[in-house]
Amino acid sequence: MKKRTVVIGDSVVELPDIPKNWLLYAVLAAVLLWGIFSSFYTVNADETGIIQRFGKYVRTTEPGLHFKLPFGIETVKKVRTQHVFKMEFGFRTIEAGIRTVYEEKTYEDEALMLTGDLNSAVVEWIVQYRIKDPVKFLFRVRNVQKTLRDVSEAVMRQVVGDHSVDEIIILARREIADSAEVLMQEILDAYDIGVDIQTIQLQDVNPPDRVKPAFNEVNEAKQEREKIINEAWEAYNKVIPQAKGEAQKMIQEAEGYALQRVNNARGDAQRFIQVYREYVKAKDVTRRRLYLETMREILPQIDQIYVIDAQQKNIIPLLQMIDKGEQK
Repeated sequence: MKKRTVVIGDSVVELPDIPKNWLLYAVLAAVLLWGIFSSFYTVNADETGIIQRFGKYVRTTEPGLHFKLPFGIETVKKVRTQHVFKMEFGFRTIEAGIRTVYEEKTYEDEALMLTGDLNSAVVEWIVQYRIKDPVKFLFRVRNVQKTLRDVSEAVMRQVVGDHSVDEIIILARREIADSAEVLMQEILDAYDIGVDIQTIQLQDVNPPDRVKPAFNEVNEAKQEREKIINEAWEAYNKVIPQAKGEAQKMIQEAEGYALQRVNNARGDAQRFIQVYREYVKAKDVTRRRLYLETMREILPQIDQIYVIDAQQKNIIPLLQMIDKGEQK
């Protein structure tokens, strides 16, 4: 190999003589490596590859190793179509975990809303969405994230404006979230940006800090009212059913007594008719039988029985009929 001498300061250094076309070889090698490395790309399992040729969309590729035209002729954008994205409104999460850390800064510009009963409420919510069409997601709208935030805020303000502050804070939270989800999906479908809303969750709803004391007093008054109403209903449910039960019992007893008297009267009438028929057939025998039956009922109730001879004319024998043990 040829060498050449180079003087550096007071020293003389011999360097190998490099061919004049070495730069061309280096450029060709760099171009070759660039072509090789820019021709292959990998799409992960939760992604979809979008291929553009000179900026124009040409095809979509699934997860795996793929080939494309090198040297920047074709470029790839990877979109996470299997991932569920989350957007937060009214708050921001700094660190998620067992003890989630939230940003102390308030976002009342997006969370402060006017309710249907002309009250104010600070509404915090989460929107979870998935990219169902990566081509539309990339090329339909210039700024998808801003569009999603604007649509979500507009929808939530509309739904909150249709409900009272009590419904938003306590009574109809699930209904409000479902209505906002349906309405937001309709608007995004009209924009055709390839996004599917998974869920909308109301995180926290509170009155503004300036009106919290008055709001708490109103809630306490409502709770006291509900307590009094519940106590009144409790007393009502205790007294009224008891009175109705007693009234029903008296009615049933009266109906039973009336039925008993009617049946007894009918039985007595039927018995009298039967006795009368027998009496007509044999008056003397029937008269004696009635007399004996009556005496059988009366005599057991008498303490002392006196048998008087109709032919006796002296009253003295009557004194001897008194038991000596009963004399005082």
